[in-house]
Amino acid sequence: QLQKDLEEVKELLTKATRKRLHDVLTTEKHKLELEIKNQPPPKLKADAGEEEKSSLGGYTVKINNYGWDQSDKFIKIYISLNGVQKLPAENVQVNFTERSFDLLVKNLNGKNYTMTFNNLLKPISMEGSSRKIKTDTILVMCRKKREEKWDCLTQVEKESKEKEKAAYDTSDPSEGLMSLLKKMYAEGDDEMKRTINKAWVESREKQSKGDLPMDL
Repeated sequence: QLQKDLEEVKELLTKATRKRLHDVLTTEKHKLELEIKNQPPPKLKADAGEEEKSSLGGYTVKINNYGWDQSDKFIKIYISLNGVQKLPAENVQVNFTERSFDLLVKNLNGKNYTMTFNNLLKPISMEGSSRKIKTDTILVMCRKKREEKWDCLTQVEKESKEKEKAAYDTSDPSEGLMSLLKKMYAEGDDEMKRTINKAWVESREKQSKGDLPMDL
């Protein structure tokens, strides 16, 4: 979530023309970068290991980080797990459906790990899909039913991208800017809301004085 906020602030910075608004956004950008830098790994969160007590023994941790790539025939998802190559092959299980897959890694350093992908962008072949175990990495290979390029992994990601594009693609650039400001205000904390409010009020006050340039 913090990474998405940072990307939106950077996008907003490219459109901001007033110095005060630019300064506010630059401050927020630095704040977000610091938060991301100091954020602990997901598995270290207090509640991550206590989400559910696994019947398999140990705790179950949800995997949130991954990388992906594609070829003409496969979607490839890379999951990093230290020492996974030392496990028996049967401890790494992947179940495929036409539009999803579930990964379960059992008893890795006393914990179990899961990852679920639902609503894949396009259908995959269950029979042609598989997983490979490499050093500190699991490679999940989803065989495409049709050899075509995927723009993203899931239908949800596609819809999200389309909404963001619609927000940016407006005939009036200020409309896209206002849309982002409203989103930042709605999702920001109290300090962020006060900062945006202050910048907005001061900007309007200056605009109301006809003797000042619009870009100040």
